[in-house]
Amino acid sequence: MILMVSGRCDIVAFYTDWFMNRLKAGFVDVRNPFNPKLVSRINFENVDAIMFCTKNPIPIVDRLKEINKPILFHITITGYNDDIEPNVPDKKDIIEAVKKISNIIGKEFVTVRYDPIFINDKYTLEYHIKAFNKLCTLLDGYASRILISFIDEYKNVKKNYKYLNYRELNDNDYEIIGKEFSKIAKFHNMNVFTCFEERNLIEYGFVKDDCLSAKIAYELTGKLFNGKWMARKEKRCNCIPMVDIGSYNSCNHLCKYCYANYDEDKIINNMNMHNPNSSLLIGELNSDDIIKERYK
Repeated sequence: MILMVSGRCDIVAFYTDWFMNRLKAGFVDVRNPFNPKLVSRINFENVDAIMFCTKNPIPIVDRLKEINKPILFHITITGYNDDIEPNVPDKKDIIEAVKKISNIIGKEFVTVRYDPIFINDKYTLEYHIKAFNKLCTLLDGYASRILISFIDEYKNVKKNYKYLNYRELNDNDYEIIGKEFSKIAKFHNMNVFTCFEERNLIEYGFVKDDCLSAKIAYELTGKLFNGKWMARKEKRCNCIPMVDIGSYNSCNHLCKYCYANYDEDKIINNMNMHNPNSSLLIGELNSDDIIKERYK
């Protein structure tokens, strides 16, 4: 089993103490987001590796030595300012943390995510090319893969359109992004790729790859993993299965494009319900919860 920590909220940024407490306790409980009375119990003895997904890895950098599992990181770093990412720390500090992580686990297990890309009057194509070039320059030698994606019209995206004010990308936009990003990444010895995108840009030099491929999982764990991630059923995605231990509406970054946050009142309530000593990320177990151990 590979844990995803997490696609539903940024556990590393806001709940590192909780995660480390669960690691020490030996298990973690996860509510089913579609049937909250169902709780999956995951014993860390059944975990083969951990994939951390975060916009701010700083809280966990100095605690990596406490984690006795193979790990890899997906770290999102964009060129947006606080009008789009209100509570994301200074990108310079994040980049320094990425360098430390790379030196600890190896750059082959560090993926930087420049996503999602959207275009408006402020964040133009030229802006993104400049930001992407700066990012790759600063991380040259510290990351081997860089993932990009394009904005999707999630519920939260539609709600925040007045802030995002994005326009639809056309074929010329995709071509410019494809050619310029490929050239920049190649110069800095990185593979740039998309996953789960209609436009994968391989005709412009992007590498065909997945967020977590069977190849990388094997390099990390020495085990072969089959099947596809349930959150990615479409044929164009070949990511291996992962188990997400996060909770929706629990991230205080409040990014305007986020798919996992869609109700700021719930975010405040959920964060207030967080107990770093609970087996659940948000709240406590109830007497009528149905707990089932999950093995894969």
